[in-house]
Amino acid sequence: MLKVLCIGDLMLDVIAQIPASVRYGEDNLSTITTRSGGAGGNVASWIKAAGGESFVLARVGDDSAGKTLLSDLDLLGVEYSQTVMPKSASGVVIVLVDPDGQRTMFPQTGANAGLSIKDLPSLEGFGALYLSGYALLNEESRSAVLKMIEAVNEKGLPIFFDPTTIASMTRVNIAIMRDWLARMSTVIMNEEEALFLSGASTVEDALATLLRHSHNVVIKRGALGAIGQNRLGVAISKAALDTSVVDTTGAGDSFAGGFIAAWMQNPDLDSCIEAGIATAAQCVAIVGARPQVTPNI
Repeated sequence: MLKVLCIGDLMLDVIAQIPASVRYGEDNLSTITTRSGGAGGNVASWIKAAGGESFVLARVGDDSAGKTLLSDLDLLGVEYSQTVMPKSASGVVIVLVDPDGQRTMFPQTGANAGLSIKDLPSLEGFGALYLSGYALLNEESRSAVLKMIEAVNEKGLPIFFDPTTIASMTRVNIAIMRDWLARMSTVIMNEEEALFLSGASTVEDALATLLRHSHNVVIKRGALGAIGQNRLGVAISKAALDTSVVDTTGAGDSFAGGFIAAWMQNPDLDSCIEAGIATAAQCVAIVGARPQVTPNI
């Protein structure tokens, strides 16, 4: 089976499930969980859990967090580049999760920054690339990641791209972001991000606009499910599954993992969106952004 190369961060997620009303300057009782995270590692993990094969390219620091992050990938059966950066700290994210399961994140990229084209493995045995916008939007990694995209395009492999949050996208000119979309086979983003990138006021108009840049566009709509279209067909809309939402950390990454794993078996947009929704439903029902195969760190 061909593998999916995932380029993105590996992070240690420190997740605090907080009360509805936070009293700043005082103690607030909360439930703290520590998990492996980062978009690259999350997507690779969910691809593996969905029956695919994956390989994540990312960097960790020469610290206990880095050892844990790589150990967790071993337990999941995800392959990875063993790039341990000496005298560097691994990336960490502080995640605040409210009683409705909505998360607010405070990331520190750490050792993930500064990717080099030398980090790109041989593309033999790979069938696709997943690219997190966090890697491309990081100024220290951008030049190398653009060269990686060029190499993957020359190989003729499909690229699945998640441009990530609006806050991250505002770091570059929006015209540059749209130019990047033209280099991707499929773009996967949430509704707010799609409206921002397209400049449209409705999800349908956003879909039509973004299809001018990329062959396949998928827009995640949270409780409303997802909508997608390719240049040859009509829009496909799928409802979300009824599930108990505990923590939305990694919801988008799990959707991408399920979608891509299905695509590697059969590139049918309808069934791939269904697979993405089903995988995301598994993710939001648990604490953390990964399939649960290990105890808390």
